[in-house]
Amino acid sequence: VKTNMGLAVIAYFFLFVAFGWSVWWSVAAGGAMNYMGTGALFLFLVSYYWTHQVIQNTVHVTTAGVIGTWWYVPDEASSCCSPAIKDSFIRATTYSFGSICFGSLLVALVQALRHLQHALRDNDEFNFLLCIVDCILGCLQAIIEYINKWAYVYVGLYGYSYLEAGKNVITLFTNKGWTAIITDDLVDNVLLMMSVSIGLITGLIGLLMATINKDLFAGSGYDDGGPVGFFIGFLVGFILASILMSVVGSAVNTVVVCYAEAPAEFQQNHPKLSNEMRSA
Repeated sequence: VKTNMGLAVIAYFFLFVAFGWSVWWSVAAGGAMNYMGTGALFLFLVSYYWTHQVIQNTVHVTTAGVIGTWWYVPDEASSCCSPAIKDSFIRATTYSFGSICFGSLLVALVQALRHLQHALRDNDEFNFLLCIVDCILGCLQAIIEYINKWAYVYVGLYGYSYLEAGKNVITLFTNKGWTAIITDDLVDNVLLMMSVSIGLITGLIGLLMATINKDLFAGSGYDDGGPVGFFIGFLVGFILASILMSVVGSAVNTVVVCYAEAPAEFQQNHPKLSNEMRSA
């Protein structure tokens, strides 16, 4: 990832796309529901979550393609704007885009249903039933997201369809006896802690700036601008760090799949790193 920092540029580009989509969706959804009523809410929720899932998974597939090229043909993925980045991005947004949209839609449908379920919790008569439904939907979402996490690695590496990629990657881990290893994967937790830590640091910087300059957030309506400065600093730092860490997380997942499938190529192309991984 450090060698192919162009991935971070792509990730931040999609961050701005997601922000623009959120703003446009908020305006469009508000106007449409005033005209059509709340019956259109579910469709708008699906469109919102679907688009964000597509954006997230496009970055994931692009990263997988770049790391796969680095694994097998390191000379093509050895610079900030290497050919691997361009080729992987083009494949993710063209040839593999249907697979990305299909898997993203499954998650988006469950997320939209969960949102509606939370909106119905004010009805005391069905609280118990709604809790059961929420539990089922939560488990279903976790399963689909778990499958997507590994299936999209295969989509980025080999261009498989979504269903074929999911079947192949699970078969790979089962045959290698790695099912328990990927279940106990703590990389995502570590990356989340790093994002929170960075957010806290930038939040403290925002708090310090607000303390030094009392008029910095004078127009916010708060007498004490310190909490506002901390919140804005934390939010900016956390979001920017999370985008970068998501690229790192995708790269780690791809390395796990590639190591399970082709350890010999890793030893041949990156002997130092291979020896370090074997001795770890």
